Amino acid sequence: MKYFLLFVICYSFIPLQAQEEVVGVQVIDSLYREDQFYVGVSFNLLGDKPAGISQSGFSGGLQTGFIRDMPFNIKRTKSIGVGIGVAADTFNQNLFIGEGENINTIAYDVITSDVNEDVNRFTYYSLEVPIEYRWRTSTPTDYSFWRIHAGVRFGYIFGFKSTFENDGTTVEIRDIPEVNTFQYGLTLSFGYGTFNLQAYYGLSTLFDENAVIRGETVDLQVLRLGLQFSFL
Repeated sequence: MKYFLLFVICYSFIPLQAQEEVVGVQVIDSLYREDQFYVGVSFNLLGDKPAGISQSGFSGGLQTGFIRDMPFNIKRTKSIGVGIGVAADTFNQNLFIGEGENINTIAYDVITSDVNEDVNRFTYYSLEVPIEYRWRTSTPTDYSFWRIHAGVRFGYIFGFKSTFENDGTTVEIRDIPEVNTFQYGLTLSFGYGTFNLQAYYGLSTLFDENAVIRGETVDLQVLRLGLQFSFL
């Protein structure tokens, strides 16, 4: 009888032990996706500037959005990403943008060094669509890995404001018709872990051929350099 009771007691612990092992098992998602949300900060530079135009002070940008990660190999280390986001970019420089002599026209000029302006900057807000080729060393259980994302980014500028302040006088110009609302450029981000280096090189110009300073088109191309924080 005592052997029977000992057998029953031992057998009764077997399901409990098995249950504890099942509870402790880590569930592995073999169909995982990576880096679907992003937040970026950047230092902004202007290229293709007309004569006399230069930047002053700090010019920065902020970007955030969602990218749908679509792996296309078995290890899920390669994927295509397509997303949508918003961005705000500010440039401090010496390009004056004001009202022209004729009604509903815009005048462009260079602010010379003898004018000590308090503020002269323009800011624009854009809706962006990034398309990326993505490579990484991730696994279903490894959340720190190397990554390289390269692609193109299309943007639509839905808000633009130029601000000039000097000796208590403020000139604000919005919705400038010469702004190229459709923007596009090349992107690259790479790094390890959470924070990564990012770059954007604009292939389009900020202003069209109607924005002119003394016979020379304003143009201007955008270069962003900064950090990008990517997470699920």
